Amino acid sequence: MQLIDDSLVKTIKFKNHGYIGDPINTVRIFNELEVDELCFLDIRATSQKRDPNFQILEQIANECFMPLSYGGGIDSLETAQKIFSIGFEKIVLNTAAIKNPSLISEIAEVYGNQSIIVSIDVKKVFLGGKKVISYNGKEKTKLDPVDWAKKVESYGAGEILLTSIDNEGTWEGYDVNLLKSVTDAVEIPVIAHGGAGNLDHIKEAISNGNVSAVALGSMVVYQSKGLGVLVNFPDRKKLEETIKNQ
Repeated sequence: MQLIDDSLVKTIKFKNHGYIGDPINTVRIFNELEVDELCFLDIRATSQKRDPNFQILEQIANECFMPLSYGGGIDSLETAQKIFSIGFEKIVLNTAAIKNPSLISEIAEVYGNQSIIVSIDVKKVFLGGKKVISYNGKEKTKLDPVDWAKKVESYGAGEILLTSIDNEGTWEGYDVNLLKSVTDAVEIPVIAHGGAGNLDHIKEAISNGNVSAVALGSMVVYQSKGLGVLVNFPDRKKLEETIKNQ
């Protein structure tokens, strides 16, 4: 789930922010739908060089029944400690990890590897290559996604949230080639993100991309592509069958 200030939003290719609603009301709906886990990402905190919105995070943690993770504006152990003390089980590092990879190790030494997700945003560049992008899709780096994934694993990341910027919000499916290139290179769990539009996309990410989990955005906040907001979750039995039969 993407946050701007105290509002829940959804993007397309990290642009065109669409307003979804109040995060607290959305959490209540997801509680009833028995969603497995929620990840909240403040997509402007780092670029605006500000701290996380601790007030809204406290409200989310107090309302939420499932495990929680949060990313955005976490650039020190002290900030991570505040997030954990609120009640979040995991923190998500992205640009901060690129600028200071040792921060991964620093937090892992205190809270364990399982508490750290490193988010890797990837975009196609000239001549068909793919590079890691920082600052919520705004700044290109010279980092190769596979090499960077190996590095964050070596620094102590417990999971990788792998996002294709080109696919994000499109409903056209995950970048399976990107997923497989990273899952083949690391041993830690990789979470697929960016592009899910139906259960077949989830099945493809798991069976062909070899990911350990998938993250859903548009699929669970809109009625369908091009239609209005409707917070939902795939039918539990169909979802379990999809994963089981991959």
